[in-house]
Amino acid sequence: MTASTISRIASAFEKTRAENRAALMPFLTVGYPTIEASKALILAIAEGGADLIEIGIPFSDPLADGATVQRTSQVALDNGASLATGFELAAYARANGVEIPIVFMGYVNPFFQYGIERLAADSARIGVDGFIIPDLPIEESDDFRLPLAEQGVDLIYMVAPTSTDRRIAQVAERASGFIYCVSLTGVTGARASLADNLGAYIGHVRSKVDTPLAIGFGISTPDHVRQAAAIGDGVIVASALINYLDTLPIYEQPAAATWFVRELADATGKPGV
Repeated sequence: MTASTISRIASAFEKTRAENRAALMPFLTVGYPTIEASKALILAIAEGGADLIEIGIPFSDPLADGATVQRTSQVALDNGASLATGFELAAYARANGVEIPIVFMGYVNPFFQYGIERLAADSARIGVDGFIIPDLPIEESDDFRLPLAEQGVDLIYMVAPTSTDRRIAQVAERASGFIYCVSLTGVTGARASLADNLGAYIGHVRSKVDTPLAIGFGISTPDHVRQAAAIGDGVIVASALINYLDTLPIYEQPAAATWFVRELADATGKPGV
C-alpha cells in the first residue's frame, strides 16, 4: 500500500457511514489470557461483526489504561508477549481471512526500540493499519506519522474533553484514519453511564475536524454503544469485553466473544435505523 492509496481504516468508516451506522472496534490484548487464546479471540471478534480490531501491545507502564487492561497487559508480559507477538497475531488473523482493519494500541518505547522505519514497513507487509500511541507527544509525532504514512498506515491521534482548541487544531492538521475521542477524563475502564456532556464535546470536536470520530473509554453495554453511535462515527469497547470473558473458562471464550460483539454490533445503527 502506498500513501496515495485510501487506507483500510478510511474505507471501513466509508462503509459504515454508507450503512448509516457507527463502526465498532473491540479491543484485545495480545497474549491474554494466553498467546494461543488471543489467536482464537481475534477470529471470534471478527466473526461477531467488528468493523475494526484494536490490539493492545503489552507494556510495563500502561499509563492511559484502567485496572482491567493494565492487568491483561501484565499477564501478557508474563506469558512472553511483545510487539513481535502482536505482529504474529496480526499475520495469523490475515492468514485466516480477517480483512477488517487492525490497529495496534501501545506505548512509544517498544515502538521506538523496534525502529520506526522497520515498524512502518512490517506493518504494511503484515497488514497492520494504524497505531494508537497515548504517550507520544503531538509535537514529536511526525517522527512516527510520516514514515507510517509513507506505507499507508495511519497514526491515530487522541483528544479528550480537556483538549484545548489549539490541541484539536494540531490534531486536525495531522489526523488520518480516525480520531480517538476519549469520552471522559481519567483512564480506560467499564462504567455504568456515559458522560452527560458527551454530545456537546463530540459536536465541538466535529466542528473543527473532518476525520471520523471514534468514541472510547467507559463504553460497556449495547445501550452505551447506541448512545455513542448516535453522535460519533465509531465506538471502541475494551474493558467490558475483557471483564465478560474473564467470567468464563478459556475454552468458552471465543464463542462468548462472538456473541458479545454481535450484541454490540447490533446497537451501532444511527437513530432512525
